[in-house]
Amino acid sequence: MFRHQGKTRTLQHNLKIASLLSAVAGMVNVAGFLAVRRLTTNVTGHFAFFIDEVFKLHWWQGWVYFSYIFFFFLGSFVSNLLIEVISRKSERFIYTIPASIECIILGLLGFWGWHWMVDSPDAIAFCLLFAMGLQNSLVTTISNASVRTTHLTGLFTDLGIELSQLFFYKVEEQKKKLRSSIKLRFTIISFFFIGGVAGGIFYTKIGMHALTVGAVMLLAGLIYDSVKFRIIRLKRKFKKV
Repeated sequence: MFRHQGKTRTLQHNLKIASLLSAVAGMVNVAGFLAVRRLTTNVTGHFAFFIDEVFKLHWWQGWVYFSYIFFFFLGSFVSNLLIEVISRKSERFIYTIPASIECIILGLLGFWGWHWMVDSPDAIAFCLLFAMGLQNSLVTTISNASVRTTHLTGLFTDLGIELSQLFFYKVEEQKKKLRSSIKLRFTIISFFFIGGVAGGIFYTKIGMHALTVGAVMLLAGLIYDSVKFRIIRLKRKFKKV
């Protein structure tokens, strides 16, 4: 699900990566909010707060909200920069490096983030927004912008458009493509919700370690993808023999 691109990428690949990363994002969204009372998977609300603080001439608080936006942007920038640099040397680790960085960030915050909760809650928010920027850029690049997993506004917009189009599309090929797209949207929304519920439950039981659960899920996805890829390569090798 992490390795296929372009024509080799199928709906099943997108459904798998959408399920995994949406669940992780939902978990981070809820656990992050419960921990530091900040939105940590998107920047739409932060932009509104930033403008509000600027108009009130609250420069420091305005700068903090701007920093939230910047760290999400920075994560997206770093993710694609790494993909471009690594792709020129070896295609083997193009997507595993950004995803591994996200794992490390979530894991470290899960184990030691509680030290910052009182004195430096903004630092936690910066790290989570950076991680979600990494993830959003990564999955957008892999899926050719078919999958976005860290926020739902655009998804509900696209879903509303596509559901209305079901009443008008008559050609079976068009309807099939449209149903596949709707299935993908529902999958992302559903797993974001599931991840959010799980994140809330885990946070009430184990606190910031809920983020570690997200890191483990992502790591498991990377291991699964690597093992499956090796099995496929072995099968192809034996067929040639």
